[in-house]
Amino acid sequence: MNGVVQADGFALDEMHGFGGQRPWNDVSTALAPLLDHPDDDGPDLTPIQCTAILPRLQEIADQPQGGTTDRLLQRHMDDVRQLVVVLQLCLEKDVDLLFG
Repeated sequence: MNGVVQADGFALDEMHGFGGQRPWNDVSTALAPLLDHPDDDGPDLTPIQCTAILPRLQEIADQPQGGTTDRLLQRHMDDVRQLVVVLQLCLEKDVDLLFG
């Protein structure tokens, strides 16, 4: 990946909050409410936002890893899968996803 992580046709390192200056309103992705969110503070994600994020996040989680031995990639994919479960729970309970 040459140090550049691609998501939905844009490089994360170009984006505000990931080291770049490009504003989030320049791209179209269902993941924007999640990616353009402070890790430790900020508004919670509503069930409606979780509903919008979940399908794309599930697609990412379901991508085959081809037997990779990259431990960091495996860890990130485990984190994505765990977040999918949390989003599903938020939707089932009709509650916000809390940050903090």
